[in-house]
Amino acid sequence: MSSSIKFKLSFMMFLEFFIWGSWFVTLGTFLGSTLNSTGLEIANVFSTQSWGAIVAPFIVGMIADRYFNAERILGILHLIGAVLMFQLYNSHSIGEFFPYVLGYMLLYMPTLSLVNSVSFRQLKNPEKEFSNIRIWGTIGWIVAGLSISYLFKWDAEQSIKEGLLRNTFLMAAIGSVILGLFSFFLPKTPPVKVEAGEKQSFAKILGLDAIKLLKDRNFLVFFVSSILICIPLAFYYQYANPFLAEVGLSNPTGKMTIGQISEALCLLLLPIFFTRFGFKNTILLGMLAWVLRYVFFAYGNAGEATYMLLLGIALHGICYDFFFVSGQIYTDSKAGKENKNAAQGLITFATYGVGQLIGFWVAGFVSDTYNHIKTTDVAAFWHQLWIVPAIIALVVFFIFLFFFKKENIVNQSETN
Repeated sequence: MSSSIKFKLSFMMFLEFFIWGSWFVTLGTFLGSTLNSTGLEIANVFSTQSWGAIVAPFIVGMIADRYFNAERILGILHLIGAVLMFQLYNSHSIGEFFPYVLGYMLLYMPTLSLVNSVSFRQLKNPEKEFSNIRIWGTIGWIVAGLSISYLFKWDAEQSIKEGLLRNTFLMAAIGSVILGLFSFFLPKTPPVKVEAGEKQSFAKILGLDAIKLLKDRNFLVFFVSSILICIPLAFYYQYANPFLAEVGLSNPTGKMTIGQISEALCLLLLPIFFTRFGFKNTILLGMLAWVLRYVFFAYGNAGEATYMLLLGIALHGICYDFFFVSGQIYTDSKAGKENKNAAQGLITFATYGVGQLIGFWVAGFVSDTYNHIKTTDVAAFWHQLWIVPAIIALVVFFIFLFFFKKENIVNQSETN
């Protein structure tokens, strides 16, 4: 791979996640403080990510993979996305805001697959080379968070009161324009030719051809656990930033980038844990990290217990990598050679689609249930809210512990 192509792919990844990190992390804070949204209204906004994840396979599978160059669709989606982001910047009520964010997420979520498609088609050895490209996405997310907190200070208490947090949408819009235009200069990625006689059904595109894997008891337990663990995950996405801002932690968005740094480091540790402790114990450690994270949030504060808040953020790497990345590896091992893509599609549909959709609504319901406490005691409100995902994660931990039987990970494609 030439240095020119490597630069283009790396810059593409940087911008892709810079855009997402520019507005999504502080979204809950903006909705609550600037648009005065209720818990369920915030949940509905966050659920647009799940609807985007559900629709994404249709856009990528039915359109990008069959009719048009991936880099051109990527460019068009981001240019339209820039217009919608600018409309979000100009929105002053939740009713005005929601249609634009729904439209945006329906267009943005497919781009996550498109940037991967563009990258994989250029790499000779994806297993070794892709991580060096994908790491720039994490860097992009980190740069966005640090810029919001330390460069522009939009998440400072006074700035939030003045409504300056809406500038995050403008920053994302500018990034979208740049990536939209830059996409047309990316390496050509034409549609993959479908073999003669091969049919692409809706079931195959969604990964439903892999539904037969659920006949395997272990995979069924893992599948159900994956959906359930996304409920506490949704709490983090929806309320971590508002929580940190309201309890008085300085530069909350910048400090949340500790989670992305942790994620990158834990990717390096994952193979060691996999080899030494096995799949089941690695997954259980990831689940236990979710419990600990929310316990730290429930009992931490911005004073003498600031360390608990920072530890909760830093656990993101173990929470995410040890469960979701391990799960992707496990899914790949369980699927036969012909079902690998379908199986990954099924898990993505179940977690980012169904699981988080349920999670965002549950988080919104819990927030509204305890909202009466917030008027008199903000700390007590957040304590009650974080205890709920901690309990849910603990229940999922025990479900997986008792019902998943230990097994060795075998790459079935080598035996087919």
